[in-house]
This record gives sequence, C-alpha cells and structure tokens, in this order.
Amino acid sequence: MKIGIVGVTGLLGRRLSGALLARGDEVTGFSRRGVAPPGVRPVRWDPAEGPMPPGVLHGLDAVVNLAGEPIEAGRWTPERKRRIRDSRVTTTRRVVEAIASGGPRTLVNASAVGYYATGETEVDESFPPGEAFLAETCRAWEDAARAAEDGVRVVRTRIGVVLAREGGALPKMALPVRLFVGGPIAGGRQWIPWVHMDDAIGLFLLAIDRTDVAGAMNVTAPRSARQRDVVRAIGRALGRPALLPAPALAVRLALGELATVALEGQRVLPRVALGAGYRFAYEDLDAAVRAELAPAAAA
Repeated sequence: MKIGIVGVTGLLGRRLSGALLARGDEVTGFSRRGVAPPGVRPVRWDPAEGPMPPGVLHGLDAVVNLAGEPIEAGRWTPERKRRIRDSRVTTTRRVVEAIASGGPRTLVNASAVGYYATGETEVDESFPPGEAFLAETCRAWEDAARAAEDGVRVVRTRIGVVLAREGGALPKMALPVRLFVGGPIAGGRQWIPWVHMDDAIGLFLLAIDRTDVAGAMNVTAPRSARQRDVVRAIGRALGRPALLPAPALAVRLALGELATVALEGQRVLPRVALGAGYRFAYEDLDAAVRAELAPAAAA
C-alpha cells in the first residue's frame, strides 16, 4: 500500500511510519520542515501557509492525519487555545480539500478522548461530546474530517494517553517519581484512558486496512485506570515510592484551565476495536508501564 502521513515527525507519526515500512508499504511523510524518518519520502507542507501542493495525494491508498499542536505544552492562554484548535481543524480541512481534488479513498484522522465529557461514566464511541474546550475542539476537528465522507471511508481515531518511553505523557508522569516526589493528584481517583504505543499503532493499522471500520474509533486500552494506579505502576517499574500527593488547588494554580485534563479524567472503552476483533498486546497496566520504563526495557 501507499500511505501518506501528515505529522510524520511526531511521536505517533514516527512509530506508525516505521510499522508501515516494516511490512513493506510505501510511506510519504508531510511535515512543516520537509523532513521525515528514514525510508519515508518527505514532502514539505505547512498548513498555516496554505493548501496542500496540487496532486500531492494522487496515487495514495490512504492518508493518516496526525497533525496538531500538543495540548500539554503550557497554560491555555487565548492565543494557545486558538493555535490548538486551528492546528487541528484548519489542517484537516485542507487535507479533505486535497482528497476531494483527487486523492485516496481512505482518511484516518486523529481526534482525542477529549471529545467526551469527564467523570466516572464509562463511555464508548456512541456517547455524545462534552462541552469543555477540548470537547468543542474535538467536535470541530471531527466535523472537518467528516466532510470527506462522500465517497471516502473516514475513521476518526479518538486517541487516549499513549504510553511510550520516548515522548508524550509517560516521561512527564515518570519524572517526579524518579525524583521521589511523585504521587496521586487530588486524591488520584480520576480516570486515565491509557493505551500502550504498540496497541495505538496496531489500532491505526486496523483503521487503515479494515474497509469495514469507519466512523469514530477509540484508541485506548480496554480498561482505563485511576491516576493513583498509573503513578503506582510507574513507581513499581522504576523501583521508587509514589506517595507524595499533589492537592487540586496547587494543580489549578499551576495549570489554569489545563488542570481540567489532570483533575477530572475520562473512562473510555474501545468498543469498536473490540468489536472488530482487535487483540490488545497490553491490557494490563503494570505490563504496559514496565515495558516502557523498566531498566531492562529501556536498555
């Protein structure tokens, strides 16, 4: 197959391109600087500068759009919120426009579990969106992707907290544990919809390959975990205690509106993936964290 990846230099883009190349696919990678992992044909495209180059998607079997500014890189000022939203919605609209002018019949477009309301209720792909900033952003992001659905199979991947040693949330959560200052945040009862990187990539491959999969698909493990259990699993993997609590007020003062992500959480079930017969490599939290953080795994 011939696959295009928008956002190929990001954490998921690098891993996904490697998995596709390993099975013999041809990969074209789009990035703002025109660089790509080894073996990937690089194409420079900055969505902020305008549409995709004419004909750049011709001949591809599928395009995977992973572009989006990280949500956790600082407080959510009005300007940062604008960039977070525009980096997702505008990019997706331009990918859809390029598909309409002659492109692949499959679009796998990133979204996030931020689509759902926070709280204790377990949610699957059939649940409606929440009302906070992230939910509104995800809804607009997905609406932009859905515009391609006339003649194109669109999979909207609602990605959870991906556990990977080389980036994303796990190294940030592990650092205070390494420094003996890690512990539960605001009691640690909030749910974290985690997924091991290997399974995140496996689910993207399923979305690319399976013509019977379309619409929303949660990219999470079958069982979410409480924040306190995640940090304890990190402590066990690192041989460190994880007991020092962080009060909710301190987190809110430090992070502002972004604190909602850390303090409220979501409990998410990947019902579509399970219904498609996907077999998770990591259903156990301890095994997933240990695979990424244990000294033997990192060696």
